[in-house]
Amino acid sequence: MLAIHPQYIKDTAGNNLVILPQKEFDTLIEELEDLEDIRLYDNVKKADTGERVPMADVFKSLDTKHQENS
Repeated sequence: MLAIHPQYIKDTAGNNLVILPQKEFDTLIEELEDLEDIRLYDNVKKADTGERVPMADVFKSLDTKHQENS
């Protein structure tokens, strides 16, 4: 479990703000990014039809698009 030590303050408008130590904030962001990666992987896995495209075909397609845009 992620251990965080938030501090709560109010700004001049009375809005609640949360302050975290930088290291804890960075760790929290990394964890959220990891969870997003897992979510994206799960979505792609669900949508996988089993169809595969050879890398040579992908490179040909990219080369063609690059030449058209030049």
